[in-house]
Amino acid sequence: MPADVRASLVDRGVLDDYRSRPAYQRNDYLGWIGGAKRPETRRRRIEQMLDELERGGVYMKMEHPPSRR
Repeated sequence: MPADVRASLVDRGVLDDYRSRPAYQRNDYLGWIGGAKRPETRRRRIEQMLDELERGGVYMKMEHPPSRR
């Protein structure tokens, strides 16, 4: 996991929420973030992931009931 992503998860207090997600979701998030070509796109994607982890029940802007808190 990239250091900036880990730091963001820790800072927002959602590292455990991230770890509780299925492996495919964790991998999807990291691959999607890592594929960003511009720093502002990377930051926006990290923010989306963090927001979804805080809310629960959402995965890549889609409702995902198994991820509810």
